Amino acid sequence: MGYRSVFLKPYARSVAHGLKIKRHNAIKDQERIFRELIKSAKKTSFGKEHQFDQIRSISDFQSRVPISEYEGLKPYIDRIITGEKDVLWPGRPKYFAKTSGTTSGSKYIPLTRASAPTHIAAARTALFNYSYEWKNDSIWNGKVIFLSGSPKLEKTGKIPTGRLSGIVNHLVPSWLKPNQLPSYQTNTINDWETKLDSIVEETIMQDMRLISGIPPWLIMYFERLIHKSGAPDIKSLFPNFTTLIHGGVNFDPYRSKIEALIGGQVDYIETYPASEGFIAFQDRKNADGLLLNTFGGMFYEFVPADEINSMQATRLSLDEVQTGVNYAIILSTNAGLWSYLLGDTISFASLDPFLINVTGRVKHFISAFGEHVIGKEVDQAIYRAAEQFDARISEFTVAPKIQTEQGVLPYHEWYIEFEKEPTDLKAFAKEVDNQLRSQNSYYDDVISGGVIRPLVIRKLPRGSFIHYMKSIGKLGGQNKLPRLSNDRDIVNQLSKYLQQDSLVT
Repeated sequence: MGYRSVFLKPYARSVAHGLKIKRHNAIKDQERIFRELIKSAKKTSFGKEHQFDQIRSISDFQSRVPISEYEGLKPYIDRIITGEKDVLWPGRPKYFAKTSGTTSGSKYIPLTRASAPTHIAAARTALFNYSYEWKNDSIWNGKVIFLSGSPKLEKTGKIPTGRLSGIVNHLVPSWLKPNQLPSYQTNTINDWETKLDSIVEETIMQDMRLISGIPPWLIMYFERLIHKSGAPDIKSLFPNFTTLIHGGVNFDPYRSKIEALIGGQVDYIETYPASEGFIAFQDRKNADGLLLNTFGGMFYEFVPADEINSMQATRLSLDEVQTGVNYAIILSTNAGLWSYLLGDTISFASLDPFLINVTGRVKHFISAFGEHVIGKEVDQAIYRAAEQFDARISEFTVAPKIQTEQGVLPYHEWYIEFEKEPTDLKAFAKEVDNQLRSQNSYYDDVISGGVIRPLVIRKLPRGSFIHYMKSIGKLGGQNKLPRLSNDRDIVNQLSKYLQQDSLVT
C-alpha cells in the first residue's frame, strides 16, 4: 500500500460516514440553504428588486422570482461585466464559466467565492466516498486524468473566464497535482486532435489508475492509445487502471464499446457536474440513480416537464416530488442564479435517499406528431436492442422525417454509426422500435393509429460524427451531440456522409 493510501484512508472513511448522514438530512439541508441564500443576497440589486427582505417562505420566493433561462439573467450579467458589484450575489464573481448558448450566444455563468469551492467539494466527496465504499485505495498511488478545457483564462471585463473544467484546474488541491495528467502545456492546446495526440504521448507510459471524461472522448482516447502502443486493450497498457469516471451523456449506448476497448474489469462511476453546480454523483455500487447534491449551496425546485412552457407551471420543493415523474430542474445558488432553468430533465428513482436519473434536455425531444419522445427513451431503446443483437454503437442521433414521398407515412429517422453492425439491420430496427413503443405510450399510439410508420435507420460510415463535430467547431472536450432534435438541422448535415464508405483511416 502506497503512502498516499495510508495517509488518505482515514479521511475517506470520515467523508463516507458524513455522506451517510447527509443522505437522510436532505430536506432540512435544503430548507437551511434556502434561508442562507435569501439572507446573503438581500442587499444585492437582484435581492432589492425582488424584495428578498420580505421573503419568509418558499411560496413568497416563488411569487416574487419567476422561472428564468439565461436570457432572463443576462441583463444582470452584463452589469457585472461592466464592473458593477453586488448585482446577483455580494461582491463580484471570482470567475465566469463560459458555455455555449442559444439565442444569446455564449453564456457566462458566474462562479463566486462561495460557489466555486462547492464544485471541488462535491467532486472530492464523490471520489473519497468511492475510495471507501468500493474499498479501492489504490487510485491515490498512481496517475489520474481529468479531461479539462484550457486552464489559460481570458478576461470578461475584469473577471477571469474559461470553460468550467479549465477553471477547476486552478482549484485542484496541491496534494493531487503531482498525480494529475495531462500537463498544463498540453491542456492549453486549442486544436482538439493535436491536444489528444499530446495527451496520448504523456500518458502512454504512465501508471494510470483513474481516467475521467465523457464517453465519446474516452473512446477516442482509448482508440488512439491502442493504435499508438499496439496493445490489444487498455488494461494491457495500464494494468493498474481500476476506475473510470463518466458523465455528460447517458453511458449505456457506449458501454459495450468502452468495455471492449478496456478489455478487463474496472469500476464505472457516474457524475453529473454542470457549470451551474455539481448536481449529483453515484454514491453506491449498483445504485439505481445518482445521489442529488442537496448540501452544496444550491436550492432546488422541480417543474413537471410537460408544464415547463406554461405561465402557471407547478414549482415543487424536494419534499413534494414523486418517483417516476419527468421534472425540469430549477436552481437558485450561491453563485447568484435565481429560479434558473438548468435545461436538464430528471426523474427520481428514490426519495430516501434522493436518487435521480437524467432523462434528457428540456429542448431535446421529438414531438412532431404529439409523441414527446425524450432522450432516456431513445438511449434505452438502442441499448437494449444492441444487447440482444450483439451490436456496438459509436454514436447516433434521431430526428423526425415529416416530408415524405406521396403515399409514404412520416417516421422517425435514426442516423447511426456502428462500431459493430448487427447481422440483421432490419430486425435490429424493428427491435429498437418495439423497445421505444414499450416505453412511450404516445409513440405507440401514433404508430398503432397509422399517424407515422415505424422508425427507419440510416447507417453512417465510420467517422461521420467526428467529421460533423469538427465541421461545426465542437470536436472533443466536453462537447456533446444532441441525441434528439425536433428539426432536421443535424441530420441534414449528416446525410452528406451516407454515400461514403469510411471517413476514418
